[in-house]
Amino acid sequence: MPAHAKLAREIGLAVRELVLTDREMEAALARRLGVGLTDVRAMEELVAQPGTLGPVELGKRLGITSASATALVDRLEVAGHLARRRHPDDRRRITLELTESARADFRAALGPLLASIGRITAGLDPDRAAVIAAFLSDVTAAVRDFAAENDAD
Repeated sequence: MPAHAKLAREIGLAVRELVLTDREMEAALARRLGVGLTDVRAMEELVAQPGTLGPVELGKRLGITSASATALVDRLEVAGHLARRRHPDDRRRITLELTESARADFRAALGPLLASIGRITAGLDPDRAAVIAAFLSDVTAAVRDFAAENDAD
């Protein structure tokens, strides 16, 4: 096997392993926050899209029914993790926002992981770090494109 092909295979396997460990990270985060896995995934979506998602959009992102999304939102609201807000431009729409306490819990739970990643990146040469950041951005785009193609089917 040519050296380039071998390296490409190793990188592909490393990316696959990283994707698989994301599941482990979500499970650990759920345990640390004392919530279910779907709850964590919902909260992650709300961190990524603050103040823009309503219950229907959240349900679609999670791949759950409208009724399940409503139950999820109700559960997270009762637990004090999120609040429903009127959309600023369309008063008929509801948007979901994580509460400040939920954001603080997320930061505290993810703190050790973020510190580890910070230590790893602090040791990188700036030029090398830029290449790695661009690579990870490109891989993320490829995964999103793949997911969008499957959603269209």
